[in-house]
Amino acid sequence: MEHLAVQVEERSRGALRIKIYASSQLGSERETIELLQLGAIDLVKTSTSPLEGFVPGMAVFGVPYVFRDAAHYWRVLDGPLGRQLLDLGLGQRLKGLCYYDAGSRSFYTKNKPIRTPADLRGMKIRVQNSRTAIRLIEAMGGAATPIPFGELYTALDQGVVDGAENNPPSLLTSRHYEVCKFYTLDEHSRVPDMVLIGTATWERLTPQQRQWLQEAADSSSRFQRELWGHKTQETLAQLAQAGVQIIEADQRPFQAAVRDLQAAFRGTETGRWMQAILEHP
Repeated sequence: MEHLAVQVEERSRGALRIKIYASSQLGSERETIELLQLGAIDLVKTSTSPLEGFVPGMAVFGVPYVFRDAAHYWRVLDGPLGRQLLDLGLGQRLKGLCYYDAGSRSFYTKNKPIRTPADLRGMKIRVQNSRTAIRLIEAMGGAATPIPFGELYTALDQGVVDGAENNPPSLLTSRHYEVCKFYTLDEHSRVPDMVLIGTATWERLTPQQRQWLQEAADSSSRFQRELWGHKTQETLAQLAQAGVQIIEADQRPFQAAVRDLQAAFRGTETGRWMQAILEHP
């Protein structure tokens, strides 16, 4: 976001400036999205997960294995289909400007490694408070347990849950690796962050100002993606040095385990976007 602010100021020669309020100073992700709709703030960087409550089609990002790999993920998001998804919230006064990489989510566990979906049977796995995330764990035979992220370290340490799922940098910065020594790179979902602008703010901008802002957003997306890639590789090395066993999983059994879950979305708005992504080359 700092790169975005610098780019906007440079491209507009100071005509546009962005003031950043970091670390949830303005509220939770859901609260800041609501403030954006009201026009109380102009821009928000948020995960697409809380956007599901405002724009149902955003649930497509939580569908397991809707993207074949990272290359497919970015071909979709960088193309016309990705642009259509950015505009899904226009009716809710929310316009997407660009995507930021938030990596892929994989399982980490405390007492035993996960090598196949069968290993999840009977295990309590912490998930976000998302129906799709809960159904994912259930499809693999586990017991999904929604717990706030801030309470997860204690829950893992005390055995309330047996594991969780997240991207590598989150596993490191949360210090959950101190409790969970097995990390299985099954990469079951890729949920991006998105930079949103309120439509009221967008409509106040001149065509030139919109161009400056969109070009700055696109530049920040490329910059952030490169940083995230380097950080992920550094993080995996740090986790291994800390004694975490990194498991390169065969993803095919995991993909097979969620086919019925994918099929359950057919005929819904989420299913329409899911099919478009699955068919994307």
